[in-house]
Amino acid sequence: MEADWEFELGGDAPIIEAYWSGFVDLRSQPERVSELIECRELPALAAALARLNGAESPVWTSKTDVFILDRIDPDEMDAKAEEAIEGAACYIDLVLRNPNWDSPAAAEQDCKSLCAKLRSINLRCCRADIVVRAVLVGAKNGLGATAYLSACGQTRPDAIVRLGEGLAAFVEAFTSSGDANALKWEASRGFDNL
Repeated sequence: MEADWEFELGGDAPIIEAYWSGFVDLRSQPERVSELIECRELPALAAALARLNGAESPVWTSKTDVFILDRIDPDEMDAKAEEAIEGAACYIDLVLRNPNWDSPAAAEQDCKSLCAKLRSINLRCCRADIVVRAVLVGAKNGLGATAYLSACGQTRPDAIVRLGEGLAAFVEAFTSSGDANALKWEASRGFDNL
């Protein structure tokens, strides 16, 4: 699976506003995942959001969307030209439950670790891009991330299926903690109790 990361901080960079007007708290009401239109467009998203908001997850989600790709670069998705006819994508805004990103260096270390895990997964025709951003949770500021997942296929249904596979691989790599390269993403205080 292709994977990369970057910072978008300061200036006119987007900010993750955790409690935006359409926020659905899937931590306390996981059954509400079925209300999200995005989960009807991308069925695999429901399971991903349930797991990302579960008690064992290092994050919770604030916002998500599903969209069709206008342009597909086969090289960026490890795809052949004939596999890159249609494309689908989603993004998920992630807020750390117990942020340890007290500096950009901490975020960089975790993003590099996550991308290394993703690149080790044998999954063609999809990619993940992690963008570290400022996050506003109530009156508290911190760092969060937007995960962009994209996939391609010969048809739109093919791309949607591959996107679901990429999403499942991302969630597994992100939430697994069974190896030495697992992400830390935790500390003593955080945004979980807001």
